[in-house]
Amino acid sequence: MNIESLRDYCLSLPDVEETLPFGPDTLVYKVGGKVFLLTGLDSETFRFNVKCDPDLAIELRDRFACVLPGWHMNKKHWNTVMVDGSVNDKQLREWIDHSYTLVAPKKKK
Repeated sequence: MNIESLRDYCLSLPDVEETLPFGPDTLVYKVGGKVFLLTGLDSETFRFNVKCDPDLAIELRDRFACVLPGWHMNKKHWNTVMVDGSVNDKQLREWIDHSYTLVAPKKKK
């Protein structure tokens, strides 16, 4: 995964908006006005932050060296994922989907 495929994937999800509220170097993806993914455009290493269930966040950090506590985020609810090739794109998309699902407004029946 690279920045272009990350962007394409995030924008393919329902009702997602891409914003730059922290300046031109940080892409922020929101659904229902709430952030589910952030990524910097100026870092040497490609990485992104995603929201995560607190118990799962700890499990992922223990299992995957590329998953770290959320940089500049609430470490209980956010992970930073280093895109270093150690996990495949399918797994990365699953983590993005998990974050999106946690944040997306619940549909009324």
